[in-house]
Amino acid sequence: MTATQTDFVIQTDRLTKRYGDVVAVNELTLGVPRGGVFGFLGPNGSGKTTTMGMLLGLVHATSGEAHIFGDSAFHPATLRRVGAMVETPTFYPYLSGRANLRYFQAIGKRGVPADIDRLLKLVDLGKRADSKFATYSLGMKQRLGVALALLGDPELVFLDEPTNGLDPAGVVEVRELIRELGTDGRTVVLSSHLLAETELVCDNVAVLSRGKLIAQGTIKELLREHDALRVRTTDDAAARVVLGALPWVESVVQQDGSMMVAVPQARAWEVARALADRQIYVNELVPLHRTLEEFFMEITGTDPSTGREKS
Repeated sequence: MTATQTDFVIQTDRLTKRYGDVVAVNELTLGVPRGGVFGFLGPNGSGKTTTMGMLLGLVHATSGEAHIFGDSAFHPATLRRVGAMVETPTFYPYLSGRANLRYFQAIGKRGVPADIDRLLKLVDLGKRADSKFATYSLGMKQRLGVALALLGDPELVFLDEPTNGLDPAGVVEVRELIRELGTDGRTVVLSSHLLAETELVCDNVAVLSRGKLIAQGTIKELLREHDALRVRTTDDAAARVVLGALPWVESVVQQDGSMMVAVPQARAWEVARALADRQIYVNELVPLHRTLEEFFMEITGTDPSTGREKS
């Protein structure tokens, strides 16, 4: 990483959690950049929620260190600068959304009364603020959970699977809200298995599998490494020989009547020139961009929708 220490809002060093013989998180060392939306990705049981729990002081770490804003992640003064929605948010069903937020604000001493209306408007619950929580749809309940996490205007917000159980419209609403929250210097740490949505929301991601960190970086950095070109030429057999001999071409594979050429897309013109130099001419040259889901399945060996290993 090229960022300096002050660029990170979260840093962990060999953070580990064991439950008997089971290692839930295995020597996790990472840095979460300040500002924007950071995604924790991984199949079921990969250690995402356990890691959040350790950072929030809800789970005692077996070993290792964690720092937030440069201070111990477990210090009460540090945690007062943090908001969180971990797993399913719980509220009093026969209190209104507004009354629930007032209650939790009072016992947590977070922010001022005027914040309540602002937050209800932010999460688009202004018109239903005085309706009982029991009458809320699942999407409304999730959005109230986000509002609760924002009490006191925290600099760092943890959201654990905030779109769980939502219909497509609800997913879009929460996605847009999360994207908005990751502005103005605030950092949002998002745990999610909806990779297509995560790709649209997150600036940076860390991929966990079986408790270990296996990839970290910006979405563009991670996916750019796996870009390729689909190429058809006047002589594909000869073209495979020419391209396969180039040191900056990783591989050339024949597939569905075309060649899949693993090469940085910025070098597409060099591919065409190398072939033309041998009097082989390009009929088709199409950039191919791997999705986050395809990347995830390749490096974890699992189907993100089920958390199961690929057969």
